[in-house]
Amino acid sequence: MTLLADLLSTVFERRYRRETPEVAADGRPLIEMATALVGSAGETSGLALAREILSRYAELDDAAKLVFFREIATSMNLDPEAVRSTLDAYERSPSKVSYRAFAAAAEPTRQEFVRRLNRVPGATGALVKMRSDLLRLGRENPELQALDLDFRHLFASWFNRGFLVLRPISWESPAHILDKIITYEAVHAIDSWDDLRRRLEPSDRRCFAFFHPSMPDEPLIFVEVALTKGIPGSVQALLAEDRNAMPAADADTAVFYSISNCQSGLASISFGNSLIKQVAADLSAELEGLETFVTLSPIPSLTTWLQQTGLSLDAGEPENMRALAAHYLLNAKTHGELPFDPVARFHLGNGAIVHAVHAEADISEKGRSQSGGAMVNYLYDLSTVAQNHENFAITREVAASAQVKALADLIALPSTEER
Repeated sequence: MTLLADLLSTVFERRYRRETPEVAADGRPLIEMATALVGSAGETSGLALAREILSRYAELDDAAKLVFFREIATSMNLDPEAVRSTLDAYERSPSKVSYRAFAAAAEPTRQEFVRRLNRVPGATGALVKMRSDLLRLGRENPELQALDLDFRHLFASWFNRGFLVLRPISWESPAHILDKIITYEAVHAIDSWDDLRRRLEPSDRRCFAFFHPSMPDEPLIFVEVALTKGIPGSVQALLAEDRNAMPAADADTAVFYSISNCQSGLASISFGNSLIKQVAADLSAELEGLETFVTLSPIPSLTTWLQQTGLSLDAGEPENMRALAAHYLLNAKTHGELPFDPVARFHLGNGAIVHAVHAEADISEKGRSQSGGAMVNYLYDLSTVAQNHENFAITREVAASAQVKALADLIALPSTEER
């Protein structure tokens, strides 16, 4: 798949460069070029114009990017009157023609603008970076948030699971891919190439990543897996430099101990559920002895919750720390009645259950600061994840083991809502 993607990318790029004439730098304001692109009829001239827009955009500073986003958001917005009139026409006389007119009016011109930019070879990655800029610069602006919804709408189609390719990452993978694994690791920092080697080379370690054919050298999300006997309760034990690797065939448990999203421009475009299911399926096919699929996950907002409730991390024994963590995971909610903890929202939304909590599980500085060292196992029972997902989506109820529920009951505190 990698070779085919690279080959097709090279063929299309050469064809594009052969058929697209070099044009002089366009001196018009960027918004005028954007308007011209949407109105262009010629494919070759449109490609040249789109390429120039992307090149010009990449050179802008943040202030100029923000101006560009505002101009796109306002000048290429919906025409409410056209939406109302075409909807009225469709309601009076439903037909192919009236529906087409309504659909055209109901889609802002800026969506077509982004589509036309994406015709340039290599543009998909540039547009992901553009959305990353938009998220960073437009958080408080309602018009820019609407523009972001257009990006999300398009990306949801372009990055559909059917287009993604799962690749194993090993110590023999290309150096530029390994370097990005180090850079993008968001859970447990990889401090050196030797550290990366310890996570990839041993027989009881695996790593997998999703790629998109238009971005063959950019992982979208990756997961690091430890093959173990039994369910671990300490990440330091998993990552210890002096640990002894075990034969993969002896493992009965696959532990997803780090899941990292690599592209900030793909925020809210979820691949996690598909990644975990596919990795579990591939590992099951490779290793018949695997019976259990769990995470060993951080609890990144536990300290924040404890501060809100007035509790001190220094006040409890390990059992009390486990009880606090269990109560937090089961009962701390946002205003929307979702779990307060972002990692919990991710895994519960994917159909996992809260299986076990551990004190002194991550004694790194980061682990201490975000959760007092506590970590949690989310269990993925592949026979029940679909039903768990449905239940959580409908009821918001946190599925948990009897052990975790008993621990949570030891803490008599009200549920916490996000301030």
